[in-house]
Amino acid sequence: MRRVWRIFSWIGAGRFAGLIVLGFLLFLRVLDAPPIAALRNQSFDAYQQAVPRDYQPLPVTIIDIDDPSISELGQWPWPRTRIAEMVDLIGADGAAGIAFDIVFAEPDRLSPATVAEDNPDLPEAARKYLMRLADNDDILAGSFGGARVILGQTSVRSATSTPVDDTPPPQSQHAVLGPGPGNFLLRFPELVQNLPELEAAAAGRGVFSIRPDPDGVYRRVPMVLEVQGVLRLGLSAELLRVASGGAPFALRTNAAGIDGIVVAGQLIPTDAFGSIWPYLTPSRPDRFVPAADLLGGRMPQGRLAGHLVLVGTSAIGLEDFRATALGIPMAGVEIHAQALENILGGSLLIRPNYAVAVELSAVLGLGLLVIALTPVLGAGWIIVGSLGLLSSYAVASYYLFWAHRILFDPSYPLLATGFLVVLLTMANYLREEQRRRQIRGAFGQYVSPQLVEQLQKNPDRLTLGGEIRDLSILFSDVRGFTAISERFRDNPSGLTALMNRFLTVLSQPILETGGTIDKFMGDAVMAFWNAPLDQDDHAGAACRAALGMQAGVDRLNAERLTEAEALGEPPPPPLNVGIGINTGFCVVGNMGSDTRFDYTALGDAVNLASRFEGASAFYGLRVVVGSDTADAVGGRFALLELDKILVKGKREPEIVYGLLGDSDLHKKVEFQMLVVDNSTMLASYRTQSWDRAMAAAQTLRKHGDRVGLSLDAYASVYEDRIANLRANPPRADWDGVFIAETK
Repeated sequence: MRRVWRIFSWIGAGRFAGLIVLGFLLFLRVLDAPPIAALRNQSFDAYQQAVPRDYQPLPVTIIDIDDPSISELGQWPWPRTRIAEMVDLIGADGAAGIAFDIVFAEPDRLSPATVAEDNPDLPEAARKYLMRLADNDDILAGSFGGARVILGQTSVRSATSTPVDDTPPPQSQHAVLGPGPGNFLLRFPELVQNLPELEAAAAGRGVFSIRPDPDGVYRRVPMVLEVQGVLRLGLSAELLRVASGGAPFALRTNAAGIDGIVVAGQLIPTDAFGSIWPYLTPSRPDRFVPAADLLGGRMPQGRLAGHLVLVGTSAIGLEDFRATALGIPMAGVEIHAQALENILGGSLLIRPNYAVAVELSAVLGLGLLVIALTPVLGAGWIIVGSLGLLSSYAVASYYLFWAHRILFDPSYPLLATGFLVVLLTMANYLREEQRRRQIRGAFGQYVSPQLVEQLQKNPDRLTLGGEIRDLSILFSDVRGFTAISERFRDNPSGLTALMNRFLTVLSQPILETGGTIDKFMGDAVMAFWNAPLDQDDHAGAACRAALGMQAGVDRLNAERLTEAEALGEPPPPPLNVGIGINTGFCVVGNMGSDTRFDYTALGDAVNLASRFEGASAFYGLRVVVGSDTADAVGGRFALLELDKILVKGKREPEIVYGLLGDSDLHKKVEFQMLVVDNSTMLASYRTQSWDRAMAAAQTLRKHGDRVGLSLDAYASVYEDRIANLRANPPRADWDGVFIAETK
């Protein structure tokens, strides 16, 4: 089972699905459902229509009972004496053989005796005279003796069908070369034969039935078939056999079916079912002699010398027209004539018995190639490669037809391979979509989903460069991280799990407020708002995110404490985070090298946000914000002015504020009293009223406790400063600005 799973993993789900589909496509071709056969046949039709056979005069002629002949000689059927006259004239002109694409299944109603019987009112002398005259059918049978005549037989369901004569004349005997024909031969259930006296006088009998394909098009002409268990030659093959001396024919077979028939020492290759594929030309008057011209003496003498003559009809009213591969109807007799031309001229289309094996191999080979390469190639290469493969096969199929008249199906291998390409390309697309969703999910942990969506819609933004935008930037850092990591010295995976859990808590409020996580720096996080998409209240969003981060850390600490108690472990040290927020103009965009870059923000406002995060520990508060941020959100959050500081590297001091809570806290009377005490302390401090400032700092502690805020560290900062300034009075121009010596 493991080995099977390894093989499956190595192949891949996409390729495995492709192999299953390929097997199903091969199975469909073996079944050869009607739509598949119809498409194949229509492809072969397209070849013939694009390049029809060039007509070359060959000794094959049609005596045509056409509409002008019927107009001149009277309606059909004509008296058998007229047919006998035609036979005599054809034989006298030197024809090699005559085949009738007509069945004389009933006695001639114009025979004298029949006319006498049908007209009882005739004078007795006239009736006796007519009864003594020769029968028309006997006259026709007698004319057969002067020529090699093949009578046509047809196989249709008809009330006049008769059992097949199973004692054919010796010259129609045959041999089978190879295994028996099995179920490959076409089988017809019934046979319409000619009158017995005509059959006995004829030199041969051929079946002119042609079975159309399911779409009604006549593409093949049977050379050999089975009727009621008796082997029969088709009309054109029988004409060729009799005209060449009447020797027995041979049926050549192999394991794939019928391979061909041998007539007059010549092999006529057939398909597996004993039929040939005529290569047609459009209908031409050159191969026709109107029956009226023959009977009226208007045919040039010697016109039929050495010719194989077919007698049939092209009269519209006799409805003997058939749909053909050329896309135009053609008289049935002309189809037989063109089959003879193909045999004599060696221009038959060849549908080898191994064609199906070749086509299946083509589907298999092309399919395996597509399955192997499509999952690893880009869309462009897939398109180019697929077009190359499919066009190469199509060109090869057409070349074999054009140069060698060999028919290999161009349709199914192309469709099957094209279907596989589409299927696997769709699988690639779905797989890429899944990967993109995974990347979007993973990428969305670091940047805003809006940025991911925007980059998907506009990949051109993934280029180096930036723009100046007003941003709100947030920096956060874990306090006492060294001590925390020391506890996990022997459990690095535990530290990794804790930090992943912790950073998830910090990330969620940032993303929920539309922020972009610029980067994770160990235990620190940098994020910003108002890029890449515009955000009206980006300062407020940053403040809400900071408060959400603090609340999330508190919940995480409570969960860790509960988990430790459940495991009987000592309480874990709480995680504390300091946050700095600043608002200002920055350069934001893709920064880095041509091969590796990040979407990030740069500028003085970014540096100040980082300094404010560091200052949060100094003042003992969780969140410190700059004056621009405080001005943007004033009145909506509980802000407390902390100090006027001059950070290292700056010339102008910055007023910093502590973000202590949301608008609910801001509205409380106790917090407003706290703000008043804080303002008194700062004003007294900056005017060097040390006693008043010291008293205000102490009051500040009490009011902070009333609203649940611990301001001891913040008050201690000023108490220590006041004590130091009392001992070391400042210069006269001192303005209360605190100089931050560290970053």
